[in-house]
Amino acid sequence: MGDLLLVRHGETEWSRSGQHTGRTDLPLTRRGEEQAKLLAPLLTGRSFALVLTSPLGRAVRTAELAGLSGPAVDPDLHEWDYGGYEGVTTAEIHRTRPDWDLWTDGVPPGADGQPGESPVQVGERADRVLSRVAPVLPEGDVLLVAHGHFLRVLTARRLGLPPSDGRLFRLETGTLSRLSTEHGWPVVAEWNTRA
Repeated sequence: MGDLLLVRHGETEWSRSGQHTGRTDLPLTRRGEEQAKLLAPLLTGRSFALVLTSPLGRAVRTAELAGLSGPAVDPDLHEWDYGGYEGVTTAEIHRTRPDWDLWTDGVPPGADGQPGESPVQVGERADRVLSRVAPVLPEGDVLLVAHGHFLRVLTARRLGLPPSDGRLFRLETGTLSRLSTEHGWPVVAEWNTRA
């Protein structure tokens, strides 16, 4: 049985400032590009049965700079749709909603027509991705290049936890993580690895 490897894209201006970055397709910063290049030694020499990336440019560029050739784009790997909180920091949200929590409350719809997503909705997308990769894992490792909050939810779902338990898995930009199995149970084998 192969492992499920997760790459969070490199730094962007908004990931650095803590702004919620869902559908806004910001480029990597210079540091983000360096983080992506530093993933290459961690991936060199590994073979993958499948490589998937989010359709957003910051994930596609991270895959490219990490030396991954020809990943398939999976729309379900896009980041959480933050709706009305797109581009807003948690501190700013707390000024008007001091008890707000992304992991339990989700987000309100955005004025620009973005509906926003609840943790359950993000979990449903993560479940679809996990269902697609499950038949491939017996053939070897699968690599997903995507986004922080989405990959945290996917990790929770892979471990049999509710989507809101993604809160337990802090995930840094430009890192590699690995979900494996032990005695038939899914486990976190490696987390936030950098070269």
